[in-house]
Amino acid sequence: MTQQGYENLKSELHRLKTVERPKNVKEIEEARAHGDISENAEFHAAKERQSHLEGRMALLEDKLARAQVIETSGQAPDQVRFGVTVLLRDVETEEEVTYRIVGEDESDVSNGLISVTSPVARALLGKEVDDEVRVQVPKGTREFEILEIRFD
Repeated sequence: MTQQGYENLKSELHRLKTVERPKNVKEIEEARAHGDISENAEFHAAKERQSHLEGRMALLEDKLARAQVIETSGQAPDQVRFGVTVLLRDVETEEEVTYRIVGEDESDVSNGLISVTSPVARALLGKEVDDEVRVQVPKGTREFEILEIRFD
């Protein structure tokens, strides 16, 4: 993953531990104060939220412990590889699209971040500017021309 992706996971874990967990503890205490917990919907909802929070924190801790941060600075943007931003033109529609190739946990297609394991990224890896690439996507086969490769 990128350094930014690592920092984002760390930040989320910190927020869950310092903000969300204490807030959930208060919710459980307040619900418990309402009396009989066997029929207390607020209590059960708070306990379920606690379970989700603990699961998410465990997942984030595991990902951070196993994370391999790949440093991309100092490399020449001569070909598509992990961490680069790629400007592509759809050969058929002439539409231009920009993607940054990141780790699986960082991907967010709506913000132009695609996973290194996605079909588009896999097809682009190792290619250079002016290369044309055919990619099998859910909508069918698309052909892209690589216009620019850069590190942001």
